[in-house]
Amino acid sequence: MKGNKNPFKGRQFTAEIILWAVRWYLQFPISYRDLACMLSDRGVQVNHTTLFRWIQAYAPELDKRVRPHLRMTNGSWRVDETYIRVKGEWVYLYRVVDATGQTIDFLLSPKRDAAAARRFFRKALGQPHTVNPRTITVDRNAAYPVAIMAMKGAGEIWRFAKLRQVKFLNNIVEQDHRRIKRLVRPGLGFKSFTTASRTIAGYEVMAMISKGQVASAPANDMGTQRDFIATLFGAAA
Repeated sequence: MKGNKNPFKGRQFTAEIILWAVRWYLQFPISYRDLACMLSDRGVQVNHTTLFRWIQAYAPELDKRVRPHLRMTNGSWRVDETYIRVKGEWVYLYRVVDATGQTIDFLLSPKRDAAAARRFFRKALGQPHTVNPRTITVDRNAAYPVAIMAMKGAGEIWRFAKLRQVKFLNNIVEQDHRRIKRLVRPGLGFKSFTTASRTIAGYEVMAMISKGQVASAPANDMGTQRDFIATLFGAAA
């Protein structure tokens, strides 16, 4: 969509219908076929494969467009990984929230090692709504201390940041995984790593919006959230 002023140019359906489908698929645990039936009930006949293509196109675009509007998170990081099935294999979804449960960032990775952890932390630190952490709470995964020590040495993480390997302190992020796992379940696994990455980016960013991480789109105010997303794409709500 880069360089395209109208992200819906060439689509058979209106921006309103596309964004309605994208928002609801990324926010609720439904399959593409379920969504096609829901649209049909509104008089819109769209194939489930078309809905899949919409998610692949607009979920990562939504993630990119929402990022500058997110509230600042705090410096108490709670880090954990959960498992996602891709092509019948388990891969790792790294996730970090702050002490209040606000999502800081996420990264899907085929490996669970120090290099993956470092890549994840770098991604999180590069976001406009994050700060360099004061504390980083993780589980007993030995890769985290290695990654954090290397990043402190390189000046990427504040050298006085405290690493805590205390499992019960991470209940907040473990509970937060459930939101994403609930959305993944109806799809019965992803067919490719790219498909998974794009879809999960959409799940995560809609979760941020639902949590009220956008100042102009309060939590539980779906009408305002709809209008906010329409504005991001230059479409009438």
